[in-house]
Amino acid sequence: MWTVPAERMKAGKEHRVPLNDAAVQLLRDLPRLKDTELVFPAPRGGVMSDQAMKAVIKRMHDAKVKAGGKGYMDPKQDKIITPHGFRSTFRDWAAEVSEYPNEVVEMALAHTIKNKAEAAYRRGDLFEKRQGLMADWATYCVG
Repeated sequence: MWTVPAERMKAGKEHRVPLNDAAVQLLRDLPRLKDTELVFPAPRGGVMSDQAMKAVIKRMHDAKVKAGGKGYMDPKQDKIITPHGFRSTFRDWAAEVSEYPNEVVEMALAHTIKNKAEAAYRRGDLFEKRQGLMADWATYCVG
């Protein structure tokens, strides 16, 4: 399980993410920097910025274009891909390919429940159901 602390979440609530065996192994195999428990530390220490992934994608895109390629473009929007696009891809897959209920998918994305009455009664995080969802997503991504 990967736990994102409340202070790192937009809604200010801790988010638990179920990890499958392949994800755990990948994380275990990553090289570690000395003197930090962070999996993805910032190069100069501390927590990596939320813009780091966007910067990496931009550099990868520019390098591919420089080498004569098309780069990393979103074919539907004709724009350079973004980290948020990974979330959108997951959401599209979940809606169009999987048979998981909407509330399980929305909980996986850490979206808040807009209906106040429903939010007051639904306090769980559907973790067990999200384990299956994330395992199926991993199979889809690898396959």
